[in-house]
Amino acid sequence: MTELTKKHHQLNKNRKRNYQFILAFPFLLFLMAFLIDTPGEIFHGLIQIVLSSDILLVDYLEIGGLGATLVNVSVLCFMTVTLAYCLRVKLSGMLIAATFMTIGFSFFGKNIFNVLPMYLGGYLYAKILKIEFKNILVIIMFSTALAPAVSELAFGLPLPYYISIPSAIAFGAFCGFVITPLSANIISIHDGYNLYNVGFSVGIIAIILNSLFKSFGLNLVPQLLLSKEYDLFFELLLGSFFLFFLILGFCLNGYTFRGYRRIFQYSGKLITDFTQLEGYGITFINMGVMGFLSMIFVFLVGSNGVYNGPVIGAIFAVSGFAAFGKHPKNVIPILIGVYLAGVLKIWDSNSTSFIIAGLFGTALAPISGRFGPIVGMIAGFLHVSVSMNVGAVHGGLNLYSNGFSSGLIASLLYPLLNTLIPPKKS
Repeated sequence: MTELTKKHHQLNKNRKRNYQFILAFPFLLFLMAFLIDTPGEIFHGLIQIVLSSDILLVDYLEIGGLGATLVNVSVLCFMTVTLAYCLRVKLSGMLIAATFMTIGFSFFGKNIFNVLPMYLGGYLYAKILKIEFKNILVIIMFSTALAPAVSELAFGLPLPYYISIPSAIAFGAFCGFVITPLSANIISIHDGYNLYNVGFSVGIIAIILNSLFKSFGLNLVPQLLLSKEYDLFFELLLGSFFLFFLILGFCLNGYTFRGYRRIFQYSGKLITDFTQLEGYGITFINMGVMGFLSMIFVFLVGSNGVYNGPVIGAIFAVSGFAAFGKHPKNVIPILIGVYLAGVLKIWDSNSTSFIIAGLFGTALAPISGRFGPIVGMIAGFLHVSVSMNVGAVHGGLNLYSNGFSSGLIASLLYPLLNTLIPPKKS
């Protein structure tokens, strides 16, 4: 009994320690925000962020300023991670990925108002089905990709607030309620070869909502509000953040990088949880490596002033999913395919839309990991074409637009390739 008690105490201690590593970042951002701006400026900026249209692409750095954006990021991250900790959810690769997606999209699209209705819907789903809310928490975190739809219903329609805001909350709750069964069934279409499966699922909801808007003569106007003045600040911040994870992983891995290459053996297909397969040390090393790899990609295809909200969000997404399927071997071919698309096609490869399409296109990493680098390059090449055009279908209401695009590509490529290239017999 004593040994079991000691083991339980150690596991609880490690769990608390790992959560503290993640919470250090939003705590730092919160302090930085009040060093940069006054409380009055931050409050005014947060109001602007909440009331703004979040139809893609709207950069909170441009809307609310640096201080308010950092507070928005820190509050959302602290809220979700604290909720997970209180519910005693294990800090799995999937939870890390969802947390980093929350951090990233808090720079554009998700704010302290428009994500809450989805949590309400998930809570109601858990209550009605008599399951523990913690079992679906991560799915609900991903479902907040529909946050722009909540904001548009609340503040974008020609209706009084006493009608529009309750309607928006009800719609968000409905989305949180249906997303768990919807995503569980949609994964069978691509068989786990699209890492952003919930993005594929919410894309369907967004298409239906956009169609309803158009049926009533409400045409959503695409947005392109991007900041240009915080490039150096975020280069230094992100570089420091990913260096921290490299050092942290190095320490947790016994002060060595030994064993990191083992991670390359995994295709990355859902569900590939590196925290369970290789431990937190190797996982954190991979997150640091993938963060720097993303920054190198931005440097190679981008231009000055490119570290705006959407680009920062995409970098965080890549780093977060480095705990849940992505690694250099299955991501680099995707990025090469994206780069070739920029060279051969009509789009400006320096544009924010192109850069984030490339970074988010790494959701197709399992295709590259399973079928090889040539197929990975083709997948990346195709993803850009779909991603740059699919926004018109869902009206910019799905923050995980690239998750929807990569779901379409994976659904096309996987059944074809699996027939032509069957898995090796063990």
